[in-house]
Amino acid sequence: MNRLHLFEFEDKKWFPDVLRKGTTDFLSFIFSKTNRYAPVVPLIKEVLEKEDTNHIIDLCSGAGGGIVNMQRDLEKSLGKKVKVTLTDKYPNKQAFDSLKSSYDEIDIINTSIDATNVPNDLKGFRTIFTAFHHFKPNMAEAILRDAVNKDVPIGVFELGNKGALAIIKLIISVPIGLILITPFLRPFKLSRIIFTYLIPLIPLCTIWDGIVSILRVYSPQELEEMTKKDWGKNYTWKTGILHHEEGVGKGEIIYLIGYPNKR
Repeated sequence: MNRLHLFEFEDKKWFPDVLRKGTTDFLSFIFSKTNRYAPVVPLIKEVLEKEDTNHIIDLCSGAGGGIVNMQRDLEKSLGKKVKVTLTDKYPNKQAFDSLKSSYDEIDIINTSIDATNVPNDLKGFRTIFTAFHHFKPNMAEAILRDAVNKDVPIGVFELGNKGALAIIKLIISVPIGLILITPFLRPFKLSRIIFTYLIPLIPLCTIWDGIVSILRVYSPQELEEMTKKDWGKNYTWKTGILHHEEGVGKGEIIYLIGYPNKR
């Protein structure tokens, strides 16, 4: 299946915040319960050790789903504390604040952070989980180039399941998941109940964005091609596919990791 860059509601500035948070809170809950990105922990650990840092700058964090699992697994593997700073162009301030208040090693930035021009003072291993597909090729390259220009490592991680079967599964599972999970999402919001059950805009937008995400995901070959430009020649780049065989998290993970060559 060739990559198609259709629009996602979540990318639009005009998209109502109540619907954006309804989508991101649901996805955050799913990722926090399934730990789908557990297989990438060894890759991240390797880069943290190479770069002698214990600080992750997470870009495009959404509601921060799954980051607690990632931090816990990294700390266990490294045997030391790992600090994570959550950022986003459209920060989910309520979700960010909740995570910061619950976990000492999670920091947040509640102002808008552009992944193509991250402030110089945010030093650490940049990560992007389930969000790189939001960017067209020129913008995706700009994100990688910005990391290179500022001499910091970067890791891109995406769920890689594509094709008609993945879309059918999504169309079936998302409305069922939202119907079952929405009453348990916190903080409780009447608006979330209204736009899930009475006026089902959250399920419809989540399904559409999910289908488009499947169509947008970059293949390892496309990711590798981005890094072959002159700006990437002083970096080591690794890309590939990992497999997660854990229950509902079963599937593929596409990754791209880059870090400065030792000078």
